[in-house]
Formats: sequence, structure tokens, C-alpha cells
Amino acid sequence: MLLPRFSFGVGDRFGREGVAQLRAFVRMKELGVDVAPVWNKSNREHGIVHTKPESLRAEADDAVHSLAWHDRYFVDADHVGRSTVDPFIAACDFFTLDVADFVGNPAPDPLIDDFVDRYSRYAGSLTITGIDGPVPVFSRDIAGIARKYLLAVKEAGAIYRRVEAAKGRDRFVTEVSMDETDSPQTPTELLFILAAIADEQIPAQTIAPKFTGRFNKGVDYAGDIAQFDKEFNDDLAVIAYAIREFGLEPNLKLSVHSGSDKFSIFGPIARAIKERHAGVHVKTSGTTWLEEAAGLALGGGDGLRLAKDIYGQAYGRREELCLPYAAVIDIDPARLPEPGVVQSWTGAEFASALRHDQACRAYNKDFRQLVHVGYKVAAEMGQEYYGALEAHAQTIAPLVTENILEKHLMPLFL
Repeated sequence: MLLPRFSFGVGDRFGREGVAQLRAFVRMKELGVDVAPVWNKSNREHGIVHTKPESLRAEADDAVHSLAWHDRYFVDADHVGRSTVDPFIAACDFFTLDVADFVGNPAPDPLIDDFVDRYSRYAGSLTITGIDGPVPVFSRDIAGIARKYLLAVKEAGAIYRRVEAAKGRDRFVTEVSMDETDSPQTPTELLFILAAIADEQIPAQTIAPKFTGRFNKGVDYAGDIAQFDKEFNDDLAVIAYAIREFGLEPNLKLSVHSGSDKFSIFGPIARAIKERHAGVHVKTSGTTWLEEAAGLALGGGDGLRLAKDIYGQAYGRREELCLPYAAVIDIDPARLPEPGVVQSWTGAEFASALRHDQACRAYNKDFRQLVHVGYKVAAEMGQEYYGALEAHAQTIAPLVTENILEKHLMPLFL
């Protein structure tokens, strides 16, 4: 099972917008660019919303049937480990192996020594096409990288083999996630991480390294864009080199996690993949749910009342709601409007503050981030929320399609 050159992950917290999401990919195909949709949902999100991997599969299959989509699409077991992967195996055909908790835990010394012995031939100065100047490599560097990452890669291998035993080889796409670490990987680190992946015989088709800067949920990239551009290009060069050196999957490509709304780096990504004829996977983080909230507000009446109520409850519970996402949000409480103020807003004012339009003076990234993590409040409303989605579907669906198509797919791939 091969992942195409371009793929894009779409999270859908409540599983109601699959058709609206897929319309964006249909339109891209009409514009001449094939992008594979990947519906992704993590174990944590399933637990909060009380869904199962089978429901995500049903959503994807129903959308594909409804729009007569004949190209490839995938359902992603997002950020799974050995303790969480089993419920995803039957329904999913894309597995994001999350081994961040193992990074930094050293493997036994004999394994490190063996790794250094086998890869000491790369010590010296490497010339990697696409990277300016030689890449210096010392034996101590190889040992340090093995000490930091080897156990994590071996854990990825254990998760992979668990899935392979159940589904069979070549029946699913494998991604290795290294993005939730303390610092970005250097080109040298990425090179030897890929060597370890080859040793584990993991047929990874994407790898998600950590990049410089902050990838906060649902808002723009915060960091040095020039540095990101260099890291992204260097990583593309390392992947191309590693494919040849270590016999990795020929379609191995970079994955950018929490890629939703990172508008300021879409240009560098688009240029890099065009110039290097490379692929990319971009995984988004539930911003479809924010379009639902905006659509409810614009629908007026009970929809607007519900949107305001969700914000009011999220405001009162912000410490609880923010805690699980502390590493990927950055909210200034002083910039959060009081719930009493929000109660006076029109639907257009609510949507303008929430939707990510940086040219709009009303846009409030702190408000947006709090609503983003506030999906738990909506989930607790149960049928009241789902009923509102049905009542306002005609308002919500165009926002969902526009967000994916015009704000994401077109800047990245056209």
C-alpha cells in the first residue's frame, strides 16, 4: 500500500464533516493536483468524544462513496503506541508510530557499540546533495545519536511488527513520529535515525521530525521562518541520501505535524517540494471543529447561543482544558474576551474573532486556541451539539471546504 507523493491529514473531532472535507480534495483534482486525504484521530480524541476507530473509517468510507472518490484515501491511527494500537488495527491503514516518550532513554551499551561499529564508515565529512558544504560526522556523534534515539526506533519497530502481524506487510502505511522531542533533529541525527529505521526493517513511508519554532494548535507558525526553510530543505536532502544508502522506501517523505494554519511556512514548503521534486505529508489538528463553531455562530439563533455557551464554559475551565495541550498552545489570558462580552457579539463578530484571517482586525488567536481545546465541552453536550450541527449543516459545510481548500491545499500544492 503506497502513500502518494502528496497527502494531507484531516482531523474531524466529531465525525460529521467528511463529505465537506473531501470536496476540497475533489476540487484539487479538478485543478490538476492529486492529494490523498488521510482522516486522522488520536486515542485521546476518541476517548474525549466517545468515538471509535471504526466510526472514523465509516465516516471516510461514506464520504468517498457519497462523492464517488476513486483515488486513494487513508484512515490514520494517530500517535499510537504499543499500549494503544490494538483498537485501531482493524479500521486503519495508516499508522503514526509515536515513540517520543522513548527518546532520550539510552539503549543497552552493547547495542550502541554495535550501531557505532556498523556506521563508523560514515565518520568524517559527508557530501549530501542539497546541503551546502560538507556534513561533519564524528564517531562520538554516532554514539550520542544512538544513545538518544536507538531505543525509540526499536520501540517503533515493536509497534510496527504488532500491526504487521495482524494486517500483513504492505497492507498499511507506516509513519514514524519524532516531532514531540525537546529540540529539532540535526541533519546528522536524522540520517542515523533513518539508518536505525532501516535496521529495524520498518518500511516507513513518512517521518515526522521536530522542526525549529512552535507549532501551536490551529494558529500560525511561531519561529524563524528562514531557519525552518533551511531545516526542511536539509531534511529533504538527508531523506534522499538515506533512501539510496540504507535501502529505505523509495517514496519516503517528510511529515509536518500540527500543520494546520501554519500559513507563513506554506510558501517555503511549496517551493522546496517543487524544486526537489519531493513529496510531503501535512497533518492537521482538528481545525474542522473550529469551522463548525464558526458556522454555528453564523447560523444565528440556537447555533449562536450554543457557540457562546461553549466558549463561556471553556473560559471557566481553561486550566483543565489547556493542560493536555500545554506544549502546543500559547494563550495570553489577558487577551481572552470575558464571556459576558462574547454574549453581546453577533454571529459575524464571533466568527471573525475565531476564523483564522490575519487580515481581519477582529481575529483573536488566543480566543481561537481556547475554543480549539474546548471541543471537550461540545462533546459533553452530546446530542444537543450534534443536533445543532445537523440544523446548521448548510452554513458549516462551505466553511469546512473553504478552510481546507483555499487556506491549505492550494497554497501548499498549487
